[in-house]
Parts: sequence; structure tokens; C-alpha cells
Amino acid sequence: MRVVVVGGGIIGLATAARLARRGDDVTVLEKERELSCHQTGRNSGVIHSGLYYAPGSLKARLGTAGAASMTRFAAEHDVPVAVTGKLVVATDAGERDRLRTLAERGAANGVPVRELDPVEAREHEPEIACVGALRVESTGVVDYRAVCAVLARQVRDAGGVVLLGRALLGARTVGTQVRVDVEEVGTHAGYELVADALVVCGGLHADRLALACGVDPGARIVPFRGEYFDLAPRAADRVRGLVYPVPDPRFPFLGVHLTRGVHGDVHAGPNAVLALAREGYRRRDVAWRDVVDAASWPGLWRLAGRNLVPGAAEV
Repeated sequence: MRVVVVGGGIIGLATAARLARRGDDVTVLEKERELSCHQTGRNSGVIHSGLYYAPGSLKARLGTAGAASMTRFAAEHDVPVAVTGKLVVATDAGERDRLRTLAERGAANGVPVRELDPVEAREHEPEIACVGALRVESTGVVDYRAVCAVLARQVRDAGGVVLLGRALLGARTVGTQVRVDVEEVGTHAGYELVADALVVCGGLHADRLALACGVDPGARIVPFRGEYFDLAPRAADRVRGLVYPVPDPRFPFLGVHLTRGVHGDVHAGPNAVLALAREGYRRRDVAWRDVVDAASWPGLWRLAGRNLVPGAAEV
């Protein structure tokens, strides 16, 4: 079967590699000149353990299985990876009950988690001050760009093609075929690919790409940016692994944490702030089409109304 996969991030490449290995004729389209330029290459690199999710949920099952499979994949293909474990740290008595609930949830999800007192916690992170902590052994960090390079190589080794600088303009079904309109970025030259199936893994542009293919997803992507500080070397030496706060259950993010990456750098973050461009990685980056799209979506205003105070704190 001829399959076109749109997106050169980890989701698109993992999909393409699996299809190519089963014998399909795969073509990957990526609009940038290199792979994993956006979400895949701009995250903290953490391999999450599945600790936080409701027991029995799809997130819990995929989180636990995914931590194991990603670690194994990286080791098998010489991708930089380190299973450092992490501490989730309670800094006042009011967080102790939430910490205990989190430990119970982790145990129900099959996550190797252990409650520590302050002395035991400092055996792992000597510089912390806390009233209690959880130790999660299966949390690690990996170089996701290197993972994508391996996946792209697997696609090519199986006979597939990875095309850079190619943007999806739209697609339509004609009989049993999918006709895919492609633009060569920079030259604006257009051409058509004919396939049996199209898989779009478009990340921050997934809603627009769906509409371009005649599918209304019923949702809108509103971009939020996580901002980090890199620690200076003298401060980075004080952090051995990963240190997280006890998350506030009212909000969908985990709070500002310390993360030691696979290359020895340590960053503090992220917050979560509304971005003024879908691919805006600096505060001054503005794309007016993205601003109008976000501001005209009622879901954003409902979200803002429910989270006004914490949202201001994140900014």
C-alpha cells in the first residue's frame, strides 16, 4: 500500500517507520529543512513514567508502557538516554496528603514509586529542602532528536522516502485513491502525489491540515509556550537528576521543575503562557493569523475564565 505521512516529528516518523517495516511504500513529507524542529525538538527530553494519570486510563497504560519501550529503543540504537529517576517533593505539610495520593496512583499504574522522608530524599538530591518526597525510579531523559534520526533511517532502510522542505497543501479522495497536493517550500513549485492512504501528524498545525483535507476536527489548536531558564554550571552541579513539585490537581501542568538533560545541562521550568504564534519560541514572535484564530475560538475564553489567576501567575 502506498502511504503518505505528513510530519517529521516523533509521531509522524514513528508512524512512518512502523508502516514501512510492515511493507508499505511510505513517503514522509516535512515542511522544514530538517526533522523534529518543533515540539519534538523543543521539549525537556523527559521520559515520563505514567505516574500522574488516572489508574486504568489510556494515558496511564501508554505512559507506563511507553517509558519502558522508549528506554529500550534508545539503548538498542545508541541514542543518548539516562534513567536518572526523579523526586516529587512536598515543601509544606499541606502537600503531604497529595503526595500520598500520588504514590497510591503510581502504584496502581505499575510505576516503581517509593515514599521518602526528608533525610532519605537528600540522599538522592542533597541540596533540597522538603517535608517528604516520592522517588520514581523509571523516569529518565532522552535525546528525542536523535530518536527521530533513527526512525527516519528505519523508514529509508525499509525502502521509504523522507522529503524535507515539502508542505501539504491539501488532499482529496478520488475513488479508492488519495490525491495529495504538495508544495516545495521556497520555490512554491507544486505537484501531486497519488496514494492509497494519507496519515497527517501535523503537530501545531493539525487542525488546519485537517481542514485542508476536507475534515473538520471540531477543535482548534491554541498555542501555549513553556519558558525555561538554563542553570549556570555552578548551579547545575547542585542538581543530580529531576526534581518536581507536587502538582496542583486543578491544573493540567506539573509545575516548574528542575531537569538534568542527557548532555549535562540543567533547566528550570516550564511555565505555560499563551503564545502569539504557533511556532513562536520567543516573546516577540507574533503571527497575526494565529492570534486571530486563537482569539476567535470560544474555547480559549472559557479556559481563560476558569484559570485567570493561575494564568496570570504563569506569565
